[in-house]
Order: sequence, then C-alpha cells, then structure tokens
Amino acid sequence: MNDSNSDIDDLYTVADFVRWGTSRFEAAGLSYGHGTDNAADEACYLVQTALNLPVQMPDYFWRCRLTRSEKQILCDLFERRINERLPVAYLTGRAWFMGLPFYVDERVLVPRSPIAELLAQRCAPWVRPEEVRQVLDLCTGSGCIAVAAAHAFPGARVDASDLSGAALEVARRNVHEHGLEDRVRLFESDLFANIPDARYQLIISNPPYVDAGAMSALAPEFTHEPAMGLAAGGDGLDIVRKILAEAADYLDTDGALVVEVGDSAGALISAFPDVPFTWVDFEHGGEGVFVLSAAELRASREVLAQAS
Repeated sequence: MNDSNSDIDDLYTVADFVRWGTSRFEAAGLSYGHGTDNAADEACYLVQTALNLPVQMPDYFWRCRLTRSEKQILCDLFERRINERLPVAYLTGRAWFMGLPFYVDERVLVPRSPIAELLAQRCAPWVRPEEVRQVLDLCTGSGCIAVAAAHAFPGARVDASDLSGAALEVARRNVHEHGLEDRVRLFESDLFANIPDARYQLIISNPPYVDAGAMSALAPEFTHEPAMGLAAGGDGLDIVRKILAEAADYLDTDGALVVEVGDSAGALISAFPDVPFTWVDFEHGGEGVFVLSAAELRASREVLAQAS
C-alpha cells in the first residue's frame, strides 16, 4: 500500500486534501507554471478540478466530507502529479482561460497566457471593441484564445490557425463545446500561409518563443508539452520574426497586432531597437506581451522584412 492509500482514512474533507496535497507537493519539490506558481494553489486546483467544484465556491464546501471513491481519485491524481510530473491540466483534462473551461491533453500547451486579461478588457485601448469584426489567432493550439476572442467580441468572426493537425483536433473540440462552430473557423496553416485573403481588426498570437538555452533546461513538467509549441530557435524569435514580417498585409487600417514573447522580450528589443513596441502591463501577473498598430507595422515594414 502506498503512502496515499494509507492516508485515506485520516483525511475527510476538501480542506484536508488540499492541506495534505500541499505538503506532499512541497516535499516532492515540484515545478509549477501551468496556471499556478506554488504548491498550495496547485493542490487546490487539482482538488477542485477533479471533484468538479467551482473555482469560487462557498466556504462550507471546504468542510464537506468526501466519499471513499472521491478520496481514491484524489490520491491517485496526487501520486501521478508527483511521480510522473504531469501538469494538473493534463491529469484532469481541464484548464481555464479568461474564466472559461477548456479541454486539454498533451497535444497542446496548457493555457496560461496573460493575453486572457487583455481579452477580458476587449483589447482596449488598442482597438475599438465595437468595430472589431474579424479576429485572427495564430498558433491557436487548444483554441483558447480564439474561443475567448469570440466571447470578448460577440459580433466578430474569428479565424484561427495552427501548423499541428493534432492541436487543431483539440481546438475543434473546444470550439464545439463552446457552441461556436458558426463563428470560429480553424485552419491548418504555417502562420499566414493558408489564411483567407482578409483584413483583420485584431491579430493575436501566443507563438513558440522559448530559446534554445531555455529548452535544454526545461523542468520535467514542461517536457510533457509539445516541443513545437515551445521551441523557437536560438534566440526564441524564429516564429515572431515571420509574424512581424507579414502581419501588416492582413491588418485593417486601424488594426492591431498582439503577440506574447515571454522571456524573449529582451532579445526582441535588441533585434529591433527602432520598432516602437508597446509592452502591456498586467494587473494579475504576466509580462512579455507587445502591441503594434497597423500603422507602426507598416512604418517598420522594411526592417522587419529584412530580419525574417
């Protein structure tokens, strides 16, 4: 009998399992970064998701006793989180983005982009929300940004592309679960290659941006994610350069490009010192997201094209 099973009889409530899981995660020295950044939040996330409890639940839920089968489910999940170093989202098949639920598995990255906060604010002031009719999401993965954009701009059509057919299978499931098949179109495409000839008021991308050094030092939790969703060459800018070189051709006159580059922000600034990137400040954490207007992209077209 492993440690989890031997502890079951001494654990009774939701709070018991969160406290116990926190202690086990701390002792195991896990890495975080897939929606949480510490052992306590990770344990809470696992318990609430596995038991289908609301994120904002009444206080009395913490004192609720669990059934024997619920206890066993949680013990097994805690064991797998520790022994296999799998992110909780892969263990439960569920992640959250902009307050919306998404199915995820190892075909896609776990949603965690701070772009969610930007979409919750309807990307103001960089676009006029009421004028957004068409949105493009590049490197859509699970489809979380595309679906969130459809919610943020209820009058807009959203196109979303990814080079991975496997990722698009997951995105298609999420589009269906949110009932958005009539508003979100998915394309298997290398960035803009197979995108319709259109002009978008907003182009958003959370592309691969992890540089070679960081890829070689990934914590075990991140090695379960598809490498093609993370790796982007020596400086982490292989995909971003291509986006910058072509985005102006797909943006409306008053459109805006929003791209996450994470820890590669410094490399981007060094590579394009004369491009007027606006870096977004986030209230709820996160960094490395820039905005460029269509006018700024077109003014920088020559230098951006040369670097692609």
